[in-house]
Amino acid sequence: MIFPKKHISNPRFNLLFKTLSVLILRVLGVTLLFGVTLFLTNNFSASLIGKYDFVRSFLLVFGSLTLLGTEHSILYFAGKLNGVKEKQHIKSIYIKMISLIFMAYLVLTTIVFLLNKEFINSFFNDLDTYFLIFNTTMIIFFYSISILNFEVLRTLNYTTLSELYRNIIKYLPFFLGAILINYLEENQLLINVYLIGFILIGIISTYQVFNKFKKSAAKPNNYIGMTEVFKKSYPMAISGMAFFLLQSIDVLFLKKYTNNQTIAYYSVAVKFVLIIALVINAININIASKIAELYTLKKIIELKKILNQGTKFMFIGSLILCILIVTFSSQILSFFGEEYIASETALKIMVLSQGVCSFFGSTAVYLNMTGKQKQFQNILTVAVLINFILNFYLIPIYGMVGAAISFSFSLFFWNILSVIIIYKKDRILMLGWL
Repeated sequence: MIFPKKHISNPRFNLLFKTLSVLILRVLGVTLLFGVTLFLTNNFSASLIGKYDFVRSFLLVFGSLTLLGTEHSILYFAGKLNGVKEKQHIKSIYIKMISLIFMAYLVLTTIVFLLNKEFINSFFNDLDTYFLIFNTTMIIFFYSISILNFEVLRTLNYTTLSELYRNIIKYLPFFLGAILINYLEENQLLINVYLIGFILIGIISTYQVFNKFKKSAAKPNNYIGMTEVFKKSYPMAISGMAFFLLQSIDVLFLKKYTNNQTIAYYSVAVKFVLIIALVINAININIASKIAELYTLKKIIELKKILNQGTKFMFIGSLILCILIVTFSSQILSFFGEEYIASETALKIMVLSQGVCSFFGSTAVYLNMTGKQKQFQNILTVAVLINFILNFYLIPIYGMVGAAISFSFSLFFWNILSVIIIYKKDRILMLGWL
C-alpha cells in the first residue's frame, strides 16, 4: 500500500502508522502467547503450570532489579542524544549498561547462595521453591541482557526486529521445547526448558546488537560516563521493579496461602490484562523517545499534541477490547479448561480497571522520559506498599478475587497521582485530549 507524501509527513499519521505496525506484531505475539498457554493448560498439570508461573513472576521481579532500569534509560538517552544530534554515543552507553547488569547479577547470585533453603521451602509450603529460585537466578543475566537488547535495537531504528524478538522469538524456544518434552513424556522438564530459552535468546540478540552497531558505524567513547548512566537508570530500575512487583506480589501471596493450581487459574486471567496492555505499550513505545526529545528541546505544544493523540488511540483501543473480553469471559476461559472459569470474577475486575486507567494516558512514560524518575519512583513505592498490604489481608480471605482487587486499587492509585504530579510540575494535563 502506497501512502501520499502529505500523509507520510503528517505527525499524526506517522504515530498511527508506527503504532499499527507495532500493534500487528504485538497481536501476533499475544496470539502466540495464548497459543502456548492453551497448549500448556491442555497438556500439563495445573500444579506444574503454577510452578512455571511462579518462576515467571520471580524472573520478572528480580530480572528488573538486575536490569537496573537500563531498558528504560536507553530510550531516555536515545531521545536526549537525538535531540542534540549525538546519537552515535549509544554503543558506549550500551557497553556500560552491560557492565552494570553483570555486577547486579553477581550481587543477586551471592544473596541467593546465602539464603537458607529450609526457610524458603517452609515459608512457601513447597519443597521445590528454593530449587526453582536458584535455577531462575542462574539465568537472570541472560534474561536481562535480552530485554536490554530489544530496546537497543529499537533505538537503532530496527523497530520491526525489536518487536519480533519481544513478541515472537522470545516465546519460540519455550513453545518448541514444551512440544518436544510433551511428545517425549518428560513434562517435568518444563521449567528447565523455559529458562534455557533465555540463554539462547540472550546470546543471539547480543550478537545481533553488536552487528547492528558495526553497520551504524557507532564508536565507543566516554561522552556519557558510567556514573551518569547509573544515576539515570537506577530510579527507573526501582520504578521498573515496582511495576513488576505490582504484577507479582499477588502470585507470591497466592503461592503462600493457596496452591499451585490457584496460581495457574489466576495467571491465565492476568494474561488477558496483557491484551489491554498491548494497546497501551504499542503506543508508549512509539512516543517514548519523542517525548524525551521534545521535552529537551522545550517544544511543549508539539509535546502536548503527541501526548493527546497517543492517549486517544490508547483509550479507544482499550475500551473495545475490554467490552469484548468481559462480555465473553466465561467462554474464553473455558478454552483453557473448565476449571479455569474459577478465575472469571478476578478477570473482569482486572481487565476493567486496566481499561479505565488507559484514560489517563502515558503517565509512566512521561515521568520517566522527562527527568522525573525520582517522583515516579516514589509514587510506585507507595503503590507497592499499598498492594502488599491489600494482598496480605485480602488473599487469605478472598483468594484470586482479593488479588484482583489489590491489583486494581494500586493501578488507580499510581495513575491518578501521576496525573496530578505531571500537572503540578509542567502544567500538562494528561486528560487534555477530551
